[in-house]
Amino acid sequence: MTKAEGSALERAERIKNAALEFGHAWDYAPAPEASDHVKIDPKYGLFIGGRWVTPRSGKTFATVSPSTEEKLSEIAEANAQDVDDAVKAAREAYDKYWSKMRGADRAKYIFRIARAIQEKARELAIVESMDGGKPIKESRDVDVPLAAAHFFYHAGWADKLEYAFQGRSVRPLGVAGQIIPWNFPLLMAAWKIAPALACGNTVVLKPAETTPLTALLLAKIIEEAELPPGVVNIVTGAGETGAALANHPDVNKVAFTGSTDVGKRIQRAIAGTTKRLTLELGGKAANIVFADAPLDQAVEGIVNGIYFNQGHVCCAGSRLLVEESVHDVLVRKLKDRMATLRVGNPLDKNTDVGAINSKMQLERIRDLVAYGEKEGAERYSAPCRLPEKGYFFAPTFFTGASQSSRIAREEIFGPVLTIMTFRTPEEAVEKANNTMYGLSAGIWTDKGAKIFWMATKLKAGVVWGNTYNKFDPTSPFGGYKESGFGREGGRQGLSAYVEVA
Repeated sequence: MTKAEGSALERAERIKNAALEFGHAWDYAPAPEASDHVKIDPKYGLFIGGRWVTPRSGKTFATVSPSTEEKLSEIAEANAQDVDDAVKAAREAYDKYWSKMRGADRAKYIFRIARAIQEKARELAIVESMDGGKPIKESRDVDVPLAAAHFFYHAGWADKLEYAFQGRSVRPLGVAGQIIPWNFPLLMAAWKIAPALACGNTVVLKPAETTPLTALLLAKIIEEAELPPGVVNIVTGAGETGAALANHPDVNKVAFTGSTDVGKRIQRAIAGTTKRLTLELGGKAANIVFADAPLDQAVEGIVNGIYFNQGHVCCAGSRLLVEESVHDVLVRKLKDRMATLRVGNPLDKNTDVGAINSKMQLERIRDLVAYGEKEGAERYSAPCRLPEKGYFFAPTFFTGASQSSRIAREEIFGPVLTIMTFRTPEEAVEKANNTMYGLSAGIWTDKGAKIFWMATKLKAGVVWGNTYNKFDPTSPFGGYKESGFGREGGRQGLSAYVEVA
């Protein structure tokens, strides 16, 4: 071997084995979204019967910005009496006008809400990021547009329900009690409210206690849209408020998105009643990368699958299954890509990873990561400086974990990925399905036939091929096993809110 050939080989080896040294090459000047024009009221009441009312409990709680730890507003805490008032208002609205209204007229109101969301998109995106911690570019480009799209889509179905069910007659269920989580507050409200209204039901919605603000801004939009009083009611509070709503005897339908444990409690509570139920619960999705996949594209999908919204996504690709022959090169590429992620102020338009939603959630993430290290898995965290104030956690992944590792089994609900390997498609399927959850999965390969074969074998409600975290209101979403049951979105999601004769 010549000296020149030896130098070339050494150079190639250094490039292959060393992560890129970015230094300050990826620094951006701050680009904060202005929030001085956004008005957050110092105190919010309950929205019941088309009016803002003080809670019978007389209690309030603070909602805090997770990125600054500053109080944003005081929120009314609804008790069982408040929930009863809301359900009565919803029942009266259902009996008097909403269930009797022509579908085309219901659609007009729903279209109004959709257009108002578009008009107030900037304000809603800013408040979503302030209250929830997600980057403004996600709120601006994903959450708010999709929320409007769901109202637009379901407004279109309001006078066409007989076509959705092949000419069979349908009727609404009545009063829907809906409980939504803190990871996509406005979008989850849209997922729940829009189909319920389109099908002729009235609604009592309880948003998560850590992220109530955009639901309350949505209540103001509903008020401005002049919906008949009581068609949509919004009550705020914690677990007791949600339990009062789910247990109320005059609620005909319960829709819940959240943790598997709470979903099980709701299912037990309504057992023996005539209430209809849909549950969208936890997940531990497998993102499967084959050796023939376009690896750079796959890396983008991996990052989007687990670090989008700080990993606060029930369908997050939190288990990465990599074909053994490309494991090392994929891990190197992933490290290089993680070095470019910017963690920090959610209102900065350059931020990729924002704040963890709450102090309690941050502590859970830390505990599970520490447990992963204790079990012997090798941790890698992105080399980034975290803000001194607020709840932040660096994007992280583990290698060397086993199928039985706690970090490979439990939903962490944070920016933490567990990487494992496989050798054959059959082994990939077996490992992907070896979980109590069944919400989603991703497949990366240049073989279309392989994607279709894998999709038929994976026990997941949603399977993405060569992409991840792509949503559309026309496409149904939901899971199997302990990820829940029922579908939201699409024609299939309408069936959760009607009786079909």
